[in-house]
Amino acid sequence: MDEFDRLAATFGGRDGVTVGGGRGFGAGTLQVGGRIFAMRNDAGLALKLPAGRVSDLLSSGKGLPFDAGKGRPMREWVVIPGGAEARWSTLAEEALAFVGAARPA
Repeated sequence: MDEFDRLAATFGGRDGVTVGGGRGFGAGTLQVGGRIFAMRNDAGLALKLPAGRVSDLLSSGKGLPFDAGKGRPMREWVVIPGGAEARWSTLAEEALAFVGAARPA
């Protein structure tokens, strides 16, 4: 079991949270209300956070830009590198709160 699998086990039992498995879009993701808030990334863990928080993580060197293969960084996504797994759970909590708050009622 890798760090993402441990994170998925922690968050997967929560109300409204689903873990995407298998192949294709949605695989290796954590979702709330069908919206992705965290996902596997070759460099670590990609998280959806408020743009200001992403900017803080990038400027502090604790995060890397996430561009989804489109050649330009997405302002509400950041990658937390492997080796920083101790922060993954805390930041995933922030991402869940951020994305969950935007869920339609």
